[in-house]
Amino acid sequence: MKPINVNEKFSKFNKQWHPHQIAVVDDMQVLLAKLQGEFVWHKHEEEDELFLVQKGTLEMHFRDRVEIVRQGEIIVVPKGVEHCPKSQGDKEVCVLLFEKLATKHTGDVDHERTQTSYPKI
Repeated sequence: MKPINVNEKFSKFNKQWHPHQIAVVDDMQVLLAKLQGEFVWHKHEEEDELFLVQKGTLEMHFRDRVEIVRQGEIIVVPKGVEHCPKSQGDKEVCVLLFEKLATKHTGDVDHERTQTSYPKI
Protein backbone atom coordinates (compact mmCIF):
# COMPACT_ATOMS: atom_id res chain seq x y z
CA MET A 1 0.00 0.00 0.00
CA LYS A 2 2.52 2.52 -1.22
CA PRO A 3 2.34 4.95 -4.12
CA ILE A 4 3.83 3.74 -7.40
CA ASN A 5 5.72 6.29 -9.46
CA VAL A 6 4.83 5.30 -13.01
CA ASN A 7 7.55 7.45 -14.61
CA GLU A 8 10.20 5.88 -12.37
CA LYS A 9 8.96 2.41 -13.36
CA PHE A 10 9.18 3.28 -17.06
CA SER A 11 12.85 4.21 -16.51
CA LYS A 12 13.62 0.64 -15.37
CA PHE A 13 13.30 -0.97 -18.82
CA ASN A 14 13.87 -0.22 -22.51
CA LYS A 15 12.67 -3.35 -24.30
CA GLN A 16 9.92 -2.66 -26.83
CA TRP A 17 6.63 -4.61 -26.87
CA HIS A 18 7.48 -6.38 -23.58
CA PRO A 19 5.01 -5.44 -20.82
CA HIS A 20 6.14 -5.17 -17.19
CA GLN A 21 3.73 -5.69 -14.32
CA ILE A 22 3.57 -2.95 -11.68
CA ALA A 23 0.44 -3.95 -9.74
CA VAL A 24 -2.39 -6.46 -9.38
CA VAL A 25 -5.98 -5.44 -8.60
CA ASP A 26 -8.15 -8.47 -7.85
CA ASP A 27 -7.92 -10.57 -11.04
CA MET A 28 -6.60 -7.64 -13.10
CA GLN A 29 -3.04 -6.55 -13.74
CA VAL A 30 -1.54 -3.14 -14.39
CA LEU A 31 1.21 -3.28 -17.00
CA LEU A 32 3.62 -0.77 -18.50
CA ALA A 33 4.93 -1.14 -22.03
CA LYS A 34 7.05 0.80 -24.48
CA LEU A 35 5.94 0.53 -28.09
CA GLN A 36 7.61 1.54 -31.30
CA GLY A 37 6.58 0.59 -34.81
CA GLU A 38 3.78 -1.87 -35.54
CA PHE A 39 2.77 -4.83 -33.37
CA VAL A 40 0.86 -7.89 -34.59
CA TRP A 41 -2.82 -8.26 -35.51
CA HIS A 42 -4.56 -10.20 -32.72
CA LYS A 43 -7.64 -10.41 -30.51
CA HIS A 44 -8.54 -11.58 -27.03
CA GLU A 45 -11.67 -13.74 -27.13
CA GLU A 46 -12.57 -13.41 -23.43
CA GLU A 47 -10.90 -10.21 -22.22
CA ASP A 48 -11.17 -6.46 -22.74
CA GLU A 49 -7.98 -4.36 -22.73
CA LEU A 50 -7.53 -0.78 -21.57
CA PHE A 51 -4.65 1.30 -22.94
CA LEU A 52 -3.69 4.62 -21.30
CA VAL A 53 -1.13 6.60 -23.28
CA GLN A 54 1.41 8.08 -20.87
CA LYS A 55 3.75 9.45 -23.56
CA GLY A 56 3.52 9.77 -27.33
CA THR A 57 0.68 8.99 -29.71
CA LEU A 58 -0.76 5.51 -30.27
CA GLU A 59 -2.56 4.40 -33.41
CA MET A 60 -5.00 1.62 -32.59
CA HIS A 61 -5.75 -0.11 -35.87
CA PHE A 62 -9.00 -1.99 -36.29
CA ARG A 63 -10.04 -3.76 -39.49
CA ASP A 64 -12.47 -0.95 -40.36
CA ARG A 65 -10.72 2.15 -38.95
CA VAL A 66 -7.81 3.66 -37.03
CA GLU A 67 -8.26 5.47 -33.72
CA ILE A 68 -5.62 8.00 -32.62
CA VAL A 69 -4.95 7.92 -28.86
CA ARG A 70 -2.92 10.84 -27.51
CA GLN A 71 -1.05 11.36 -24.26
CA GLY A 72 -3.49 11.35 -21.35
CA GLU A 73 -6.19 9.47 -23.31
CA ILE A 74 -7.43 5.89 -23.00
CA ILE A 75 -8.94 3.41 -25.39
CA VAL A 76 -10.71 0.20 -24.47
CA VAL A 77 -10.51 -2.68 -26.93
CA PRO A 78 -13.51 -4.97 -26.33
CA LYS A 79 -13.07 -8.72 -26.18
CA GLY A 80 -13.16 -10.44 -29.54
CA VAL A 81 -12.15 -7.32 -31.52
CA GLU A 82 -9.12 -7.75 -33.76
CA HIS A 83 -6.64 -4.92 -33.31
CA CYS A 84 -3.06 -3.89 -34.01
CA PRO A 85 -1.35 -1.22 -31.88
CA LYS A 86 1.17 0.99 -33.66
CA SER A 87 3.25 3.99 -32.69
CA GLN A 88 2.70 7.13 -34.72
CA GLY A 89 5.67 7.81 -36.95
CA ASP A 90 8.77 6.18 -35.55
CA LYS A 91 8.39 7.65 -32.07
CA GLU A 92 8.21 5.61 -28.89
CA VAL A 93 4.89 5.37 -27.08
CA CYS A 94 4.63 4.57 -23.37
CA VAL A 95 1.37 2.93 -22.33
CA LEU A 96 -0.23 1.68 -19.15
CA LEU A 97 -2.40 -1.40 -19.75
CA PHE A 98 -5.14 -2.75 -17.53
CA GLU A 99 -6.22 -6.31 -18.26
CA LYS A 100 -7.11 -9.64 -16.67
CA LEU A 101 -4.27 -11.76 -15.35
CA ALA A 102 -5.28 -14.54 -17.77
CA THR A 103 -4.97 -12.31 -20.86
CA LYS A 104 -2.44 -13.68 -23.34
CA HIS A 105 -0.06 -11.10 -24.79
CA THR A 106 -1.00 -11.69 -28.43
CA GLY A 107 -4.30 -13.45 -27.80
CA ASP A 108 -4.83 -16.35 -30.19
CA VAL A 109 -1.72 -15.52 -32.28
CA ASP A 110 1.71 -17.03 -31.72
CA HIS A 111 4.34 -14.57 -32.93
CA GLU A 112 8.04 -13.88 -32.37
CA ARG A 113 7.02 -10.90 -30.20
CA THR A 114 4.68 -12.97 -28.03
CA GLN A 115 5.62 -12.84 -24.34
CA THR A 116 4.46 -15.58 -21.98
CA SER A 117 5.42 -13.86 -18.74
CA TYR A 118 5.80 -10.29 -17.60
CA PRO A 119 8.61 -9.13 -15.30
CA LYS A 120 7.41 -7.51 -12.08
CA ILE A 121 9.00 -4.17 -11.39
